[in-house]
Amino acid sequence: MSEFFGAVGQFAFLQYALATGIMASIACGVIGSYVVTRRISYVAGAISHFVLGGMGLARYLNVVHGWSFLNPLQGAVISALAAAVIIGMVSMRAKEREDTVIGALWAVGMAVGIIFIARTPGYNQDLMSYLFGNILMVSPADIYLIAALDGLVLIVGLAFYNQLLAVCFDEEFARLRGINVELFYLLLLCLTALTVVILVNVVGIILVIALITLPAAVAGHFTNTLWKMMIVAAGLSALFTVVGLAVSYSPNLPAGAMIIVVAGITYLAVTLSAGYIHRRRSAAR
Repeated sequence: MSEFFGAVGQFAFLQYALATGIMASIACGVIGSYVVTRRISYVAGAISHFVLGGMGLARYLNVVHGWSFLNPLQGAVISALAAAVIIGMVSMRAKEREDTVIGALWAVGMAVGIIFIARTPGYNQDLMSYLFGNILMVSPADIYLIAALDGLVLIVGLAFYNQLLAVCFDEEFARLRGINVELFYLLLLCLTALTVVILVNVVGIILVIALITLPAAVAGHFTNTLWKMMIVAAGLSALFTVVGLAVSYSPNLPAGAMIIVVAGITYLAVTLSAGYIHRRRSAAR
Protein backbone atom coordinates (compact mmCIF):
# COMPACT_ATOMS: atom_id res chain seq x y z
CA MET A 1 0.00 0.00 0.00
CA SER A 2 2.91 2.34 0.68
CA GLU A 3 3.95 1.95 -2.96
CA PHE A 4 0.52 3.18 -4.05
CA PHE A 5 0.57 6.30 -1.86
CA GLY A 6 4.09 7.08 -3.05
CA ALA A 7 2.95 6.77 -6.67
CA VAL A 8 -0.07 9.06 -6.17
CA GLY A 9 2.20 12.11 -6.03
CA GLN A 10 3.91 11.11 -9.28
CA PHE A 11 1.14 9.94 -11.59
CA ALA A 12 -1.82 12.04 -12.68
CA PHE A 13 -4.00 9.02 -13.49
CA LEU A 14 -3.86 7.93 -9.83
CA GLN A 15 -4.76 11.43 -8.70
CA TYR A 16 -7.74 11.39 -11.09
CA ALA A 17 -8.75 7.97 -9.75
CA LEU A 18 -8.66 9.17 -6.13
CA ALA A 19 -10.59 12.34 -6.98
CA THR A 20 -13.24 10.31 -8.81
CA GLY A 21 -13.57 7.83 -5.96
CA ILE A 22 -13.96 10.52 -3.32
CA MET A 23 -16.47 12.52 -5.39
CA ALA A 24 -18.47 9.38 -6.14
CA SER A 25 -18.55 8.54 -2.43
CA ILE A 26 -20.52 11.69 -1.64
CA ALA A 27 -23.41 10.80 -3.95
CA CYS A 28 -23.07 7.15 -2.97
CA GLY A 29 -23.51 7.97 0.71
CA VAL A 30 -26.54 10.21 0.22
CA ILE A 31 -28.46 8.21 -2.38
CA GLY A 32 -27.29 4.83 -1.10
CA SER A 33 -28.88 5.62 2.26
CA TYR A 34 -32.18 6.44 0.56
CA VAL A 35 -31.98 3.26 -1.55
CA VAL A 36 -31.27 1.01 1.44
CA THR A 37 -33.95 2.67 3.58
CA ARG A 38 -36.57 2.48 0.82
CA ARG A 39 -35.41 -1.07 -0.08
CA ILE A 40 -35.17 -0.46 -3.81
CA SER A 41 -31.80 -2.07 -4.45
CA TYR A 42 -33.39 -4.18 -7.20
CA VAL A 43 -34.49 -0.99 -8.98
CA ALA A 44 -30.97 0.43 -8.79
CA GLY A 45 -29.70 -2.87 -10.21
CA ALA A 46 -32.05 -2.66 -13.20
CA ILE A 47 -31.03 0.94 -13.90
CA SER A 48 -27.33 0.08 -13.70
CA HIS A 49 -27.67 -2.76 -16.22
CA PHE A 50 -29.86 -0.74 -18.59
CA VAL A 51 -27.06 1.83 -18.69
CA LEU A 52 -24.93 -0.52 -20.80
CA GLY A 53 -27.41 -0.12 -23.67
CA GLY A 54 -26.98 3.65 -23.67
CA MET A 55 -23.21 3.43 -23.38
CA GLY A 56 -22.96 0.89 -26.19
CA LEU A 57 -25.22 2.93 -28.48
CA ALA A 58 -23.32 6.15 -27.75
CA ARG A 59 -19.99 4.47 -28.49
CA TYR A 60 -21.37 3.00 -31.72
CA LEU A 61 -22.67 6.39 -32.91
CA ASN A 62 -19.43 8.05 -31.89
CA VAL A 63 -17.13 5.64 -33.72
CA VAL A 64 -19.23 4.54 -36.71
CA HIS A 65 -21.23 7.68 -37.47
CA GLY A 66 -18.87 10.33 -36.11
CA TRP A 67 -21.16 11.74 -33.42
CA SER A 68 -18.25 13.36 -31.59
CA PHE A 69 -20.57 15.32 -29.29
CA LEU A 70 -21.87 12.09 -27.72
CA ASN A 71 -19.63 9.91 -25.55
CA PRO A 72 -20.44 6.75 -23.56
CA LEU A 73 -20.77 8.60 -20.26
CA GLN A 74 -23.37 10.94 -21.74
CA GLY A 75 -25.16 7.95 -23.21
CA ALA A 76 -25.19 6.45 -19.73
CA VAL A 77 -26.88 9.57 -18.30
CA ILE A 78 -29.64 9.48 -20.93
CA SER A 79 -30.32 5.75 -20.62
CA ALA A 80 -30.21 5.79 -16.81
CA LEU A 81 -32.77 8.60 -16.58
CA ALA A 82 -34.96 6.86 -19.18
CA ALA A 83 -34.89 3.64 -17.13
CA ALA A 84 -35.74 5.57 -13.93
CA VAL A 85 -38.76 7.24 -15.56
CA ILE A 86 -40.03 3.96 -17.05
CA ILE A 87 -39.71 2.10 -13.74
CA GLY A 88 -41.28 4.99 -11.83
CA MET A 89 -44.28 5.25 -14.14
CA VAL A 90 -44.88 1.50 -14.06
CA SER A 91 -44.55 1.41 -10.26
CA MET A 92 -47.15 4.15 -9.88
CA ARG A 93 -49.64 2.95 -12.50
CA ALA A 94 -49.24 -0.84 -12.76
CA LYS A 95 -47.60 -2.17 -9.61
CA GLU A 96 -48.39 -5.79 -10.40
CA ARG A 97 -46.19 -5.56 -13.51
CA GLU A 98 -43.30 -3.77 -11.85
CA ASP A 99 -41.08 -6.83 -11.40
CA THR A 100 -41.62 -7.88 -15.03
CA VAL A 101 -40.66 -4.46 -16.39
CA ILE A 102 -37.62 -4.28 -14.12
CA GLY A 103 -36.47 -7.72 -15.27
CA ALA A 104 -37.00 -6.76 -18.91
CA LEU A 105 -35.03 -3.53 -18.58
CA TRP A 106 -32.26 -5.39 -16.77
CA ALA A 107 -31.87 -8.01 -19.51
CA VAL A 108 -32.63 -5.95 -22.62
CA GLY A 109 -30.32 -3.10 -21.61
CA MET A 110 -27.40 -5.47 -21.22
CA ALA A 111 -28.19 -7.27 -24.48
CA VAL A 112 -28.53 -4.08 -26.52
CA GLY A 113 -25.29 -2.72 -25.12
CA ILE A 114 -23.36 -5.89 -25.96
CA ILE A 115 -24.79 -5.92 -29.50
CA PHE A 116 -23.77 -2.30 -30.20
CA ILE A 117 -20.32 -2.80 -28.70
CA ALA A 118 -19.85 -5.92 -30.84
CA ARG A 119 -20.88 -3.98 -33.96
CA THR A 120 -18.45 -1.14 -33.23
CA PRO A 121 -15.12 -1.47 -35.05
CA GLY A 122 -11.97 -1.55 -32.96
CA TYR A 123 -10.74 -3.19 -29.82
CA ASN A 124 -13.65 -4.16 -27.58
CA GLN A 125 -11.80 -4.09 -24.28
CA ASP A 126 -14.18 -1.22 -23.49
CA LEU A 127 -16.84 -3.82 -22.70
CA MET A 128 -14.81 -5.06 -19.71
CA SER A 129 -14.26 -1.47 -18.60
CA TYR A 130 -18.00 -0.78 -18.69
CA LEU A 131 -18.81 -3.98 -16.82
CA PHE A 132 -16.12 -3.84 -14.12
CA GLY A 133 -15.04 -0.19 -14.03
CA ASN A 134 -12.10 1.81 -15.35
CA ILE A 135 -11.34 4.21 -12.54
CA LEU A 136 -7.64 4.30 -13.53
CA MET A 137 -8.61 5.50 -17.02
CA VAL A 138 -10.76 8.45 -15.97
CA SER A 139 -10.03 11.58 -18.00
CA PRO A 140 -10.29 15.22 -16.85
CA ALA A 141 -13.44 15.58 -19.00
CA ASP A 142 -15.01 12.61 -17.19
CA ILE A 143 -14.11 14.15 -13.83
CA TYR A 144 -15.87 17.41 -14.73
CA LEU A 145 -19.04 15.55 -15.72
CA ILE A 146 -18.90 13.35 -12.62
CA ALA A 147 -18.39 16.44 -10.44
CA ALA A 148 -21.42 18.13 -12.05
CA LEU A 149 -23.60 15.04 -11.52
CA ASP A 150 -22.29 14.67 -7.97
CA GLY A 151 -23.15 18.28 -7.17
CA LEU A 152 -26.64 17.92 -8.64
CA VAL A 153 -27.34 14.72 -6.71
CA LEU A 154 -26.05 16.21 -3.46
CA ILE A 155 -27.97 19.49 -3.78
CA VAL A 156 -31.29 17.93 -4.80
CA GLY A 157 -30.97 14.98 -2.41
CA LEU A 158 -30.40 17.27 0.57
CA ALA A 159 -32.75 20.08 -0.52
CA PHE A 160 -35.70 17.66 -0.47
CA TYR A 161 -34.42 15.66 2.51
CA ASN A 162 -37.66 15.83 4.54
CA GLN A 163 -39.89 14.88 1.62
CA LEU A 164 -37.68 11.99 0.53
CA LEU A 165 -37.36 10.86 4.15
CA ALA A 166 -41.15 10.70 4.48
CA VAL A 167 -41.51 8.83 1.18
CA CYS A 168 -38.86 6.29 2.19
CA PHE A 169 -40.31 5.50 5.62
CA ASP A 170 -44.08 5.88 5.33
CA GLU A 171 -45.92 6.70 2.11
CA GLU A 172 -49.32 7.02 3.80
CA PHE A 173 -47.99 9.49 6.36
CA ALA A 174 -46.34 11.44 3.55
CA ARG A 175 -49.64 11.67 1.68
CA LEU A 176 -51.43 12.86 4.82
CA ARG A 177 -48.88 15.66 5.08
CA GLY A 178 -49.68 16.72 1.52
CA ILE A 179 -46.47 15.41 -0.05
CA ASN A 180 -46.69 14.34 -3.68
CA VAL A 181 -45.40 10.81 -3.11
CA GLU A 182 -45.32 9.85 -6.80
CA LEU A 183 -43.32 12.94 -7.76
CA PHE A 184 -40.71 12.47 -5.04
CA TYR A 185 -40.43 8.73 -5.67
CA LEU A 186 -39.71 9.53 -9.31
CA LEU A 187 -37.18 12.15 -8.19
CA LEU A 188 -35.48 9.55 -5.97
CA LEU A 189 -35.27 7.13 -8.90
CA CYS A 190 -33.71 9.82 -11.11
CA LEU A 191 -31.16 10.67 -8.41
CA THR A 192 -30.39 6.96 -8.11
CA ALA A 193 -29.93 6.81 -11.88
CA LEU A 194 -27.41 9.68 -11.81
CA THR A 195 -25.55 8.03 -8.92
CA VAL A 196 -25.33 4.83 -10.96
CA VAL A 197 -23.74 6.80 -13.81
CA ILE A 198 -21.23 8.38 -11.42
CA LEU A 199 -20.23 4.96 -10.08
CA VAL A 200 -19.94 3.27 -13.49
CA ASN A 201 -16.42 4.65 -13.90
CA VAL A 202 -15.48 3.55 -10.38
CA VAL A 203 -16.63 -0.08 -10.17
CA GLY A 204 -18.50 -0.73 -13.42
CA ILE A 205 -22.08 -1.71 -14.21
CA ILE A 206 -21.93 -5.20 -12.68
CA LEU A 207 -20.63 -4.03 -9.31
CA VAL A 208 -22.29 -0.63 -9.00
CA ILE A 209 -25.22 -1.91 -6.95
CA ALA A 210 -22.80 -3.18 -4.29
CA LEU A 211 -21.12 0.19 -3.81
CA ILE A 212 -24.51 1.90 -3.54
CA THR A 213 -25.85 -0.48 -0.90
CA LEU A 214 -22.93 -1.89 1.14
CA PRO A 215 -21.56 1.35 2.68
CA ALA A 216 -25.10 2.44 3.60
CA ALA A 217 -25.90 -1.01 5.03
CA VAL A 218 -22.76 -0.90 7.20
CA ALA A 219 -23.55 2.67 8.27
CA GLY A 220 -27.02 1.56 9.33
CA HIS A 221 -25.49 -0.51 12.14
CA PHE A 222 -23.87 2.57 13.71
CA THR A 223 -26.48 5.31 13.21
CA ASN A 224 -30.08 5.93 14.21
CA THR A 225 -31.00 8.79 11.86
CA LEU A 226 -30.91 9.02 8.09
CA TRP A 227 -28.65 12.08 7.87
CA LYS A 228 -26.06 10.45 10.13
CA MET A 229 -26.31 7.32 8.00
CA MET A 230 -25.53 9.42 4.91
CA ILE A 231 -22.40 10.94 6.46
CA VAL A 232 -21.04 7.60 7.70
CA ALA A 233 -21.90 5.87 4.40
CA ALA A 234 -20.08 8.55 2.39
CA GLY A 235 -17.03 8.23 4.61
CA LEU A 236 -17.06 4.43 4.35
CA SER A 237 -17.48 4.56 0.58
CA ALA A 238 -14.44 6.85 0.30
CA LEU A 239 -12.47 4.56 2.61
CA PHE A 240 -13.40 1.44 0.63
CA THR A 241 -12.39 3.16 -2.60
CA VAL A 242 -9.00 4.32 -1.32
CA VAL A 243 -8.19 0.96 0.29
CA GLY A 244 -9.36 -0.95 -2.79
CA LEU A 245 -7.18 1.19 -5.06
CA ALA A 246 -4.17 0.83 -2.77
CA VAL A 247 -4.48 -2.95 -2.40
CA SER A 248 -5.00 -3.51 -6.13
CA TYR A 249 -2.11 -1.29 -7.27
CA SER A 250 1.01 -3.41 -6.67
CA PRO A 251 -0.36 -6.81 -7.81
CA ASN A 252 -2.11 -5.08 -10.75
CA LEU A 253 -5.57 -6.40 -9.82
CA PRO A 254 -8.87 -4.89 -11.11
CA ALA A 255 -9.44 -1.82 -8.94
CA GLY A 256 -13.25 -1.89 -9.17
CA ALA A 257 -13.48 -5.53 -8.10
CA MET A 258 -11.04 -4.97 -5.21
CA ILE A 259 -13.09 -2.00 -3.95
CA ILE A 260 -16.15 -4.25 -3.76
CA VAL A 261 -14.18 -7.04 -2.05
CA VAL A 262 -13.09 -4.59 0.65
CA ALA A 263 -16.68 -3.33 1.04
CA GLY A 264 -18.08 -6.85 1.11
CA ILE A 265 -15.64 -8.10 3.74
CA THR A 266 -16.41 -5.09 5.92
CA TYR A 267 -20.16 -5.61 5.53
CA LEU A 268 -19.95 -9.31 6.45
CA ALA A 269 -17.69 -8.61 9.44
CA VAL A 270 -19.97 -5.86 10.79
CA THR A 271 -23.17 -7.84 10.18
CA LEU A 272 -21.84 -11.01 11.82
CA SER A 273 -20.46 -9.03 14.76
CA ALA A 274 -23.77 -7.21 15.23
CA GLY A 275 -25.65 -10.52 15.15
CA TYR A 276 -23.28 -12.05 17.73
CA ILE A 277 -23.61 -9.06 20.06
CA HIS A 278 -27.40 -9.15 19.74
CA ARG A 279 -27.47 -12.87 20.64
CA ARG A 280 -25.21 -12.30 23.65
CA ARG A 281 -27.44 -9.50 24.91
CA SER A 282 -30.56 -11.61 24.40
CA ALA A 283 -28.99 -14.52 26.29
CA ALA A 284 -27.96 -12.19 29.16
CA ARG A 285 -31.57 -11.15 29.64
